[in-house]
Amino acid sequence: EGTVKAWGNSLPILHEIRHGLKRLVESGESTKIDLNSIPFGPGDEGRLLSILGKGEVEAKVDALGPARVWESAIHGVWLIDYRNLDEQRLALHIEISTVPDILGTQPQDVQDGIDKLERLIETVSGDSDPKS
Repeated sequence: EGTVKAWGNSLPILHEIRHGLKRLVESGESTKIDLNSIPFGPGDEGRLLSILGKGEVEAKVDALGPARVWESAIHGVWLIDYRNLDEQRLALHIEISTVPDILGTQPQDVQDGIDKLERLIETVSGDSDPKS
């Protein structure tokens, strides 16, 4: 019992992560865990992040404020740290997925990319029909 208390809320989150990884493998369904909604005791968050470790992939995203994304040492377990422009944390999430949503391109953004590329091709080539 003393060991469980020492883990605080880290242990239940690790169980939730395990279930999320199994769900990802079995059905392809992603899981998100909002760490801000979990009542951490002193040191719980740091303990959890230490246990999860740091993997090989890290990215910075600038959208409505900076966000740092990194894969933990557990493949498929991503951490997303959302900050405001003053670098104060807004949210810390765990996302269990092959690629976190924040790094994926939205369908409308792809269409915008096509439109922009067509305009660039027209400008560079002088071609009035960029689709050719």
